[in-house]
Amino acid sequence: MLNKVKDGIWSGRTDHRENRSSFRYHQIIELPQMDDCKPNKETCVIIGFESEEGVRRNKGKVGAAKAPDALRSELANLPWAFPPHKQLADIGSVTCTEENLEEAQRQLGETITKVLNKQMTPIILGGGHETAYGHYLGARNYIGSQAKLGIINIDAHFDLRSYDEQPSSGTMFKQILDQDPNSCYCVVGIQRFGNTQELFDRADELNVKYILEESMNVSQIDKVNETLNDFIEENDYIILTLCADVLNAAFAPGVSAPSPFGLDPSIVRSIIRSVTAHKKTLSFDISEVNPLLDEHNRTVKLGAYLVNEAITSFLRRDIK
Repeated sequence: MLNKVKDGIWSGRTDHRENRSSFRYHQIIELPQMDDCKPNKETCVIIGFESEEGVRRNKGKVGAAKAPDALRSELANLPWAFPPHKQLADIGSVTCTEENLEEAQRQLGETITKVLNKQMTPIILGGGHETAYGHYLGARNYIGSQAKLGIINIDAHFDLRSYDEQPSSGTMFKQILDQDPNSCYCVVGIQRFGNTQELFDRADELNVKYILEESMNVSQIDKVNETLNDFIEENDYIILTLCADVLNAAFAPGVSAPSPFGLDPSIVRSIIRSVTAHKKTLSFDISEVNPLLDEHNRTVKLGAYLVNEAITSFLRRDIK
């Protein structure tokens, strides 16, 4: 079920009530019902996914279900730099209840498909990284079974674990590759010692493209973006997912699995800008921000800034 955004989430400082150049997110955000949204190629639509069931199943630290509203609260105060025809809407959150992850993912997918059918851009605020499977379902249902779908994941982990017992936040991409021959997977930021050799072997067996964290410093970001652009060109459509545990723990302590040697935020920002600027990219999600583990709201704030980068890049695209 898609639940309406809680009252008071989209609130913040008001510098001016009429001068649009002084507006912030909370002054321009629209809160429509999904069915009332009118098709508009120049609209980004926020969808929350309040789930941590996948993290629990993966034996991680829970708390990510609190992230959608926490991210909204931080986004609310950011400046808005677009004219009135560039719009932002928030249609609410899908909530995982009674440990029924699969149903919640299905509902998220249906919601994303509806947004895409109206030619709008979904911005999904997870939740555990099980968010990515619902994200995939929505995109695949929209583009049809025959189109080539490329999935770009900014992550320290492959998330290619076996799902023989049950799906979790560590199984999504194996699920996708097993069931969908027209999908391709590229993950950047992989930690050499954050994944077992079995997972590296499985990635090779499944023809996964990946870039290790240790080869992703600021001086090499152009090469990384070039590799990603080649991947994009090989596919008909792209979805982008960001797992916050890819970030260096000094900047992002509020995640289930912190990365001491994680990526610098400037590198992640560059990748987001590059991928979302491409016309083939349909949508973006951020996952694994955990407000319960955060320090002074640092991870939530960084997450909101990275979401802002995606929204800004999408809305700056030439849509002709």
